[in-house]
Order: sequence, then C-alpha cells, then structure tokens
Amino acid sequence: AGMAVRVRVLPSRRCLFDEPVRVRVEGLQPRQAVTLRASLVDESGELFQSHARYLAGSSGELDLGRAPALGGSYAGVEPMGLLWSLQSRAPYKRLAKRNVLTPFRVDLEVYEGHGDVSRLLGKCTNERWFLGEGVKRISVREGRLKATLFLPPGPGPFPGLIDLYGSGGGLVEYRASLLASRGFVTLALAYMAFEDLPVMPESLELGYFEEAVNFLRKQKQVKDTGIGVLGLSKGADLALSMATFLPGIKAAVSISGSGFNSFIPLQGDGFTLPPHPYDLGRMKTSEETGLIDFSDVVDDHMDPATWDCRIPLERSLAKFLFLSGLDDRNWKSDLYCQDAVQRLQQHGREVEFYSYSGAGHLLEPPYLPLCQASIHKVLGLFVHWGGQWREHAKAQEDAWRRIQAFFWQHL
Repeated sequence: AGMAVRVRVLPSRRCLFDEPVRVRVEGLQPRQAVTLRASLVDESGELFQSHARYLAGSSGELDLGRAPALGGSYAGVEPMGLLWSLQSRAPYKRLAKRNVLTPFRVDLEVYEGHGDVSRLLGKCTNERWFLGEGVKRISVREGRLKATLFLPPGPGPFPGLIDLYGSGGGLVEYRASLLASRGFVTLALAYMAFEDLPVMPESLELGYFEEAVNFLRKQKQVKDTGIGVLGLSKGADLALSMATFLPGIKAAVSISGSGFNSFIPLQGDGFTLPPHPYDLGRMKTSEETGLIDFSDVVDDHMDPATWDCRIPLERSLAKFLFLSGLDDRNWKSDLYCQDAVQRLQQHGREVEFYSYSGAGHLLEPPYLPLCQASIHKVLGLFVHWGGQWREHAKAQEDAWRRIQAFFWQHL
C-alpha cells in the first residue's frame, strides 16, 4: 500500500490572501499521473474551481514550485496557478471578499490519473485570510463619513492610506484590510451606492473626501508626515483629485484610472470640475457574448474641447504612481495614464508608471483570479473588463509589490 498520500501547504495552511504558498504532494508512486483540483465557495455560495494535470517525480513527490502542469486550467510551472485560475461555473462572476473577518477556504485535492478523475488520493485546506493577526477593523460613521478603518497591531506610528474603489460603489474592504495587514493604517471609503449614498450621485463633493483625510490624520497611530491615497478606475481619478486639491496628501496611486474627472462632476471650494464628455450611445454589445464594451464611450481625451475636465495634477506636490493594463477593455486606461504622466513630466514632477501587457481593468491584490467580465452593480449591465489569465496574474503580483514599495518610500 505504501505511505498515504499527503497534500501539504507550506510554510503554513493558514496565511494572508496575498501570500504565495508552496503546494507539495508526498507519497505518490514514481512518475504517477495525477490531477490536482482547487475549489473555493464564495460568500454567496458560488463555486470557483481550477484543475491541472501533473506527473509525480521519480521518488513519488510533487512540488508545484518546480513541476510543470501538463494542461488543465493552466500549463507550465505556476506555483500559484491553482489559485489565480479559479473560475466559476456560472460565467461572469467576480470573486470578491465581502466579510474580511472570515477567510476564503481553498480545498486542494489530488486525484488519480489524467482522464476520469474519480479516485481521491489526498486533500487539505488552505485558509487564506484578509485580516492579519491583531489587525483591528473599526466601522466609521462620523459626520458624513461612511468608511471602515483598519489598524495594524501596535502603537505605530504607521503611514496612513485612503482606499477607493470604482463606480460600482459600495464599501469595499478587502484591499484595505490586506494593506493594514502589511503595516498601513488604511481607511476604506465609500462614496456612492452605499447605505444612503446615491447609486449615481449628481455630483461628488471634495469636502467629503477632505473629511476622510482629516479623520485619518487625527488618528494617533498615523504618522504625521502626510497621507497616501489609492484608487481603482473612478476611484483613481478621485485619488488624483484629492492629491491635487487637498492639503496633506503626499502620495497617490492610480490603478486603471485617468488624468481627467470621469462621469460625475466634482464640486470643490468655489469651483466644479465637470465630467469628461461621454456618450453611452457608443457602447458596443458583442453579438456572441452579449457583453458591453465601453472603450469608445469617452470623447477623445486629446481634443482640447475636453481639457476643462482634466485634473490639474501638475499643481500637486504629491508623488504619483500609475498602473494600467494594456488589455483593459473597460476604457483606454493606458492612453489616459500616458497623457497624465506626460503632463507631470513636462512640469518636472516625479512620477512612476507601469503598464502590463495582457492585464485587464480589474487589477486586484494578487491571487484573486482574473475577472474578464461581470455585472456592473450601478449600470446593471455585463461589462467586459479584459485581461489574459496568466499575464493578469503576474501583473497583480508585480503591481501589489510596487504599490507597497511606493507608499513605504514616500510616506
């Protein structure tokens, strides 16, 4: 009978979601053909699965960090492939964590053979958390603010961040909780489509975001050297506007964003930044998939008629980091970033930018699987986000490292 087959997750079966692990299988026959499967059930009960075919080594062991997958959800040596290639049975589902106080449990199973995989040889569960040991989650309803504050353990002081998601709205916590687990006091901030915040506001007020900055600055665990802000999509141009119009912002990260104000007027003190002109009549619907392609909705950003919508970034004293995917199908974030970067460079401002071939619009923390399309909560339509599986996974790992390094450097 030989020794029992063991599936091991190293260094520990419990980890943070953004941590790579080593998956190893012991006790197989030499050169045995096996299929590995990962499954995860999200909070709405949706099943996400991936699988890959492998051959054990000559002494009956299998290390996913060294052995190439021979096909399945991915091929080649991909130590974390089973995670980043997770896919739902129902199409167009996005894997996102709603309650950060519980982990995602990933079941890893080894089956005999490459064809009919019915004989289970061994399994284990990898618990992947969004909240590190000792990180505090505090719900914030102060003044107009609707937010969640995450505090790393210890007295600090820590750099302070404000985290903004896109026009889907809601209060999205999982990126903020991971950043707090990495040593940043992080405020996840809702600004639309949450509680009594309108689904599609007529305008957004800069004063609301200023309240968030002031709230964060007065937390005793936050360093008094300035605040960082990061945003995805619509949240990215809001992050840039905060860095431009509000005092105390030292560093801003734009993920799949633009250098102009998008979709909703922004009201400042005595001025309004109008939204960049767009026409939903230019939406394209794919005949095969029914997915909406928004990439031509926005008017040409090189047309001077649209320039009153630009965020005057060059006035800001903050440092900037722009990240975009070259396969963003939601909008032309790479072109918009290049434009913003050029403007900053012309004014002698420091700016970093990286664009990733094969990456889509939704650049998330690492190992969250690519979501190529999903329902846009506010529009109620299925939107094409773009991205190729492997390239997008690599981009997320790289972007996550760069975001943290950037904030450590400048805060």
